[in-house]
Amino acid sequence: MTPMRSSAEPTGGIPTQAPGRLRAVTIVAHLTFIEARRRRILAAALLFGAAFVVLFGIGLHFMARDIRANAPPAQQAMFLNLVTLTALYAANFLIVMTSVLVTIDTLAGEIGSGVIETLCTKPVSRAAVGLGKWLGCWLTFVLYALVLCGGVLAVARLVGGSTPPNAGRGILLILLEGTVLLTLALVGGTRLSSLANGVTVFGLYGLAFVGGWMEQIGTMVGNASARYIGITASLLVPSESLWQLAAYQMQPPIARDVQIGPFLTASVPSPAMVGWAIGYVLVALVVASHLFRTRDL
Repeated sequence: MTPMRSSAEPTGGIPTQAPGRLRAVTIVAHLTFIEARRRRILAAALLFGAAFVVLFGIGLHFMARDIRANAPPAQQAMFLNLVTLTALYAANFLIVMTSVLVTIDTLAGEIGSGVIETLCTKPVSRAAVGLGKWLGCWLTFVLYALVLCGGVLAVARLVGGSTPPNAGRGILLILLEGTVLLTLALVGGTRLSSLANGVTVFGLYGLAFVGGWMEQIGTMVGNASARYIGITASLLVPSESLWQLAAYQMQPPIARDVQIGPFLTASVPSPAMVGWAIGYVLVALVVASHLFRTRDL
């Protein structure tokens, strides 16, 4: 007589070897992406992302005209770069919000409604389901982020005649920031309701935001305590540090040297923070897999 297995374990059909697991992850990711499109999440994100880019383009057109008419040639590029960074700062906030909102309900909502039981009783491991959900949400978020940031950079080039230095590196850091928060939303979704999950993740983002500014202000005024508190918050949730590093990379060298503008970085995050954030995501995925596998459905 064949022993019974729990729904948390693969039972057959899809092999337990790596190729079979990869196929299961791919299928779940595809279904998650299709579900985002069916629920018009993707359409709404792309529509309002395009509206954001169009509005930025119109505003930049008039600002660039005035800057070229009134500012000395040496300062024109700096002013236009500041306008573009401001747009990217707003885009970064929208990307962070979208990465969380796309993910908070993907496990929590289906667990609460009982829909997840249909998938987990199939011959697919819960680890594959969780990773597939994460990958589908990540693809949705990346598509939105690339439309938003790519549109801003394209408009800056076509209308303003320039793009920030190291723009590609900066966009990758923004994507990593969104990935950190998206993964936290997946972890929370394994045990919390959708609403509690959203409040928790946005609360953690708020702590990181305040901590990042405490680190910068503490460095400027020479207050070591405030600086170390900010660094601790950045290690707890490295989202704000990744944006600060992206902003630092995308500023002209003269702006970095003289420390002018709203995006000045008195305490530049170490490149090691990138490695910390990548490891953070990987560990969070392992934790999410464990919590989901041991969740009583």
